[in-house]
Amino acid sequence: MRAGEQVPLGRTGLRVSRLGLGLASLGGLFAPVGEEEAAAVLERAWRLGIRLYDTAPVYGYGRSERRAGAALAGRPREAFVLCTKVGRLIEPGGPDTQPIWADPPPGLGPRKDYSYNGVMRSVTESLDRLGLDRVDVLHVHDPDEEFGTAVREAYRALAELRARGTVGAVSIGVNHAPVAARFLREAAAPGPDCVLLAGRYGLLDQSGLEELLPLCAERGVAVLAAGVYHGGLLADAGPGTPHGHTAVPPETAARIAGWRELCGRFGVPLLAAAVRFPFGHPAVASVVVGARTPEQVEQSAAWLAHPVPAALWACARRSGLLPAGCPDPPE
Repeated sequence: MRAGEQVPLGRTGLRVSRLGLGLASLGGLFAPVGEEEAAAVLERAWRLGIRLYDTAPVYGYGRSERRAGAALAGRPREAFVLCTKVGRLIEPGGPDTQPIWADPPPGLGPRKDYSYNGVMRSVTESLDRLGLDRVDVLHVHDPDEEFGTAVREAYRALAELRARGTVGAVSIGVNHAPVAARFLREAAAPGPDCVLLAGRYGLLDQSGLEELLPLCAERGVAVLAAGVYHGGLLADAGPGTPHGHTAVPPETAARIAGWRELCGRFGVPLLAAAVRFPFGHPAVASVVVGARTPEQVEQSAAWLAHPVPAALWACARRSGLLPAGCPDPPE
């Protein structure tokens, strides 16, 4: 499986690369990333054939969107798919600040706003930061924060923008699979076209399989699987490696150890199994990974290309690392 392999994004008419690049790290997630390094990451991704880029206003309080726009300026507009999000406005004194951003622009902060007018303003401001006239995929970011307003007003705004052509596809970006399933069921027809699902269909958590992924397959809703490295838990983190975990629960540590032992037995890098696993479900179109250096992008592409035998997944099911009905990814 190649990073640059192009596949349809569900019913949207868009085509995306199998590997997408999430741009939170380039906004300064956990540790600063300089302008030149950020540009080098995006350049390496392009050279590897990656054509799906996912950002958000809250990523570095506008910094990630600006860097994405600068890197994509001059690229053929039909050659890439750019995703961003709504739900937080970036403004002076915004109160919803997050300590995960290492060096945010001084004086700026996010403010939650899932209202119709807030979403329309957010899109206008994102387009300005990106230097674009349209967004290919627009996610309602963390709709569980204000679910009622998000499913009514934010979705109505996005549906109107989709009808105008300012937005190619309407999506939701979630960390909890039941929230996404509820949103799909309650949003007015025709509903979202995509779901960005973070950390809920990977080696350590398959909760997306219970309801959400079957529902997406039934409705032709494409899934972008993110968080497949589980916030760095699966990585061999060296001293000083930035991540979002202060402690690992014993049950999670045991599962990680189980996966390491199993992958070692088959001679498969653990992160190769992690990045390939979501493709077992037919609703998953692409896997979105983050990177803060060009080498990390290159490594993710190499892991995606690494074959994983079906016997490994069979052993994972027998040992309880995966549920019995979990589908195999292609070898």
